[in-house]
Parts: sequence; C-alpha cells; structure tokens
Amino acid sequence: MEPDTPDLSIIILSWNTLELTRACLRELSRCRERSPLRYEILVIENASEDGSLEMIRDEFPDVRLYRNPENLGYARAVNQGLRLATGRRLVLLGSDTEVRPGTLERMDRFLEENPGVGAVAPRLVNADGSLQRACMRFPDLKVALYYDTFLEKFFPENRTLKRYFYKDWSHDATRSVDQPPGTCLMVRRATYADVGGMDRKLWLFFNDVDWCLRMRRAGWDIVYLHEGTEVLHHLGQSTGRHPAFAFVWHQNRLHFYRKHFHLMGSFIVKSAMVYVAGRELLRIRRNLEDKKEFRAHAAQLLRALGGTLLR
Repeated sequence: MEPDTPDLSIIILSWNTLELTRACLRELSRCRERSPLRYEILVIENASEDGSLEMIRDEFPDVRLYRNPENLGYARAVNQGLRLATGRRLVLLGSDTEVRPGTLERMDRFLEENPGVGAVAPRLVNADGSLQRACMRFPDLKVALYYDTFLEKFFPENRTLKRYFYKDWSHDATRSVDQPPGTCLMVRRATYADVGGMDRKLWLFFNDVDWCLRMRRAGWDIVYLHEGTEVLHHLGQSTGRHPAFAFVWHQNRLHFYRKHFHLMGSFIVKSAMVYVAGRELLRIRRNLEDKKEFRAHAAQLLRALGGTLLR
C-alpha cells in the first residue's frame, strides 16, 4: 500500500440517530487525537430525517460523508462503505457506540500478531459499565426448531439455545468465536478480498452472521478480544427504531436459512413463522374486544405472513 494509506477505515451507518451519531463521532475524534494510527472515518447517511446529515457536515468536516437518497438498509450501505474505504484495516462501527481510547489500536495490533485471524471484535459494555454478552454461535436447524417456538416454551433450559447464546461462557476472556456482533468489528482487508461484502438480500438482520460464516468457511479465524478493549454500546438504540423490525427480521432469517440449509431450513423457519403468527393472532384477539378492529389487524398480519411465505 501507499505510504499515506490510512491504517483504519472506520465505516459508520447513520439513520435517524442524530445524538448517538454525534457521541460516536466525538469519541472517535478523541481516540484519533491520542492514536499513532491514521484514521479514515466514513459515514454512510441513509436518508435520515432528523438533521443527522447537517450535523455531521457542520460539526465533523474531516469525516468522509456520503448521502443516499433513500434508506438502502444495513448490508447494502455497509458494502458501499467497504468499496469506498482505502485503509489497510476495515472497521464496522455502529452509530450507537462509543469507542474508548486504545481499543482500535489493540485490535489492530492483535491482527498484526495473528495472521490467521480474519476479524476481531472488542468487549462491549452497557452505560453502567456492565459487560454485554453479545457473541453467539452460528444458528443451525435445531436453533430454528427451538427459538421462539412452543419447544422453547416447554423446554426453556434446552441445551440447543444455551449453546446458541454461549450460555456456557461468560465473555470474560479472549477466545475464538463464531459470531461477534457487527456493532464493532475490525476486518483484515485480505479477508474482505477473499469473501466479498455482505449479502445485500439480508437487508437489516443476519447479514453479520452470514458474513462471519463465510469467513469461517474460507478458513479465517474470528476472535473476541476481551483484554485491552472497551466499547460502550447503547443496546437496541439503532435497529429498534425501524418500524417494521419484527417483519424484516423474519424475512431476513428465512433468507439466511434458505441460503445455508436449503429446503429443510426454509420449511422449518416457515413452520415457526406460522406458529408465531398464530400466537400473535390469539394475543390480538384477547386484547381487542371490537371484532371489526380485530379482523383488520388479523388481515394485516396474515397478508404480511403470506407475502413472506410465498417468497
């Protein structure tokens, strides 16, 4: 690479999280002032309506700011940032995070010392300093059978979901993991060249799961780095703002299972969706005494379910 190539390209997606994005960029500015590494900060602005674009442009003029005319979703916007990035390391960073000084430098050094590691994630904490146990194992067909179905209700302590959520590990040490959250993930440029970007069909969810799975299948290790790292994560403050959160989650989950588990994956996930829809209809019926209002809500739910099942 050229001598003036940035060490880190930090890619942030912005969508109606003005104050969170401001805090994120302020903390990054403090980190950069103390760092021997050269930062390149890219913000992909996904058509926010809360003044985020103007705030970033006015308060952080050194940020490379790109505005999309519409919300392209997470995966497509991340891919846009990856294509634009010029650094030797690629960092995905949520707008709902605040990186503590030294964290990115520790992650970069870890990749330098461990050439077989394709991606590394830091320790995430809540506002009160408590640890977020955010890593997960890759979902399999058993997970699809248990998660949010009657099996989980009758067997809440089942081994499948305990394993899926890493309940056998307290996140108190560095180790190889399947799937750290994409909230803060540093990726080697060679890894990105090897596996490509995110699956654009995974609009909001399961994109980081799919990406990590493809890294693993390509022979790259993925590591959770506990020591010397800390990132404050305002949990649920970005994706939780999406109005069709649950519906998009089911759509993306179905695509992931169809892609990696083919017909059997698709069948199990669709069956689980029918169960969840039936449970939701019963809940709506209990809460709505007006039959006309209930029929309107039920019709809306069934249309959404039918549209997803026919995909």
